[in-house]
Amino acid sequence: MKFLKNLGLVLLTLLVLGAWVMLPWQGAVAAVVVFVAWMFLFRSGMQARSVASVGLSTLTQRLGSSAVIVVGIAGVVGVLVALLAMAEGYAQTLRNSGSLDTAIVMRGASANEVSSSLSREDVVQIEQAPGIARDAEGKPIVSAELVAAANLPVKGSKTHDEGSAQVRGVGDAAFTVRPNVKIIQGRRFQPGLREIVVGKGVVRQFEGMTVGATLKLGNQPWTVVGVFASGDAMESELWADANVLADTYRRGSGRNSATVKLENPAAIQAFSESLEANPQLKVKASTTLAFFAKQSERMTQVLRIIGITVGAIMAVGAVFGALNTMFAAVAARAREIATLRAIGFRGLPVVVAVMLETTLLALAGGLIGGFIAWLLFNGFEASTMSAGSVGKLSFNLAVSPGLLWEGVKWALAIGFVGGLFPAARAASLPVTTALREA
Repeated sequence: MKFLKNLGLVLLTLLVLGAWVMLPWQGAVAAVVVFVAWMFLFRSGMQARSVASVGLSTLTQRLGSSAVIVVGIAGVVGVLVALLAMAEGYAQTLRNSGSLDTAIVMRGASANEVSSSLSREDVVQIEQAPGIARDAEGKPIVSAELVAAANLPVKGSKTHDEGSAQVRGVGDAAFTVRPNVKIIQGRRFQPGLREIVVGKGVVRQFEGMTVGATLKLGNQPWTVVGVFASGDAMESELWADANVLADTYRRGSGRNSATVKLENPAAIQAFSESLEANPQLKVKASTTLAFFAKQSERMTQVLRIIGITVGAIMAVGAVFGALNTMFAAVAARAREIATLRAIGFRGLPVVVAVMLETTLLALAGGLIGGFIAWLLFNGFEASTMSAGSVGKLSFNLAVSPGLLWEGVKWALAIGFVGGLFPAARAASLPVTTALREA
């Protein structure tokens, strides 16, 4: 019987945890409302409230042992949220780089710009497709672009390390296609000259990226004439005239991709179908929003797996700490619990009371850990190699409300597991045994 009982508790734990993982915050609020109503409207709930109030009133006498639960869970939540904030910030930066009213065209089956190539004839055909917005002169707003890699000195490196940055060759249409790109220092590059503008992320990552500085690209000197901000992945790039950059890297008239401004978001269907139906082209078009969202998927998944793995390992330690603390608390209150059961209190109110105490301690730990993670890491600057590019992506960690809720869910899950088995023991221990042990 004891084995079956323990097996039942394990299955119950797995079932509750599985449901809890899928529960949105609205469901949690509804569950809390139902629980509070039960505690105030039903006899067993009132009994649980009475037992819980006695246990909570003695927390000051068990401050050290209670702090073990709070601090342990705060550490788990803080580390978990900080690591997941990396994935969130990375994904947000790439998502901000796209929109529904712009499209990117690449060679068919190409997963990214680096592996794509378009000829000059391809670009001319793309410009004639329906659905493209036109400027005041009636010209299609299309930016045929190429990407290249540049090794630049890493800022603050004492060993003169170099990092890879992505250089994008663009024309005037690039600034129309991406209206969020704003020059904040200096000016734009002049077509036909070896001039370059750099993103804010490049300035943060690499040495010497100031207006007037000279750097080498393809063994040729280039002058930095401006710094731009965009609030997205473009800030991690250097922009130059496409024709000059193509000559520097001996790319000829070929380009890696073409970014177009659509007449409206609905025009993507006609635009894409026209390109796929053209026998002279072997290209594929998608909105830039969909393109950059897909680019972020793999790295985001890797970062989330790392965060959840580390959090799970730490959570195991926090669970054992909670179990140890609550078993000790139950043992210290054995006489009290036995007396309550002897005068008519059922097992359910005792179980709920013990678990409520653990849950509140876990909630406190979760809120503290989430607040510390937000305070220290929200907006924290980081960089990593960008998927599908040849350079690093600079981004800010983002501790979103969704991540804070995820951290609180982890905290309450740890509290549930840490309180369930001590609570079950308290409720099932025979009254005579409990009085004798006390």
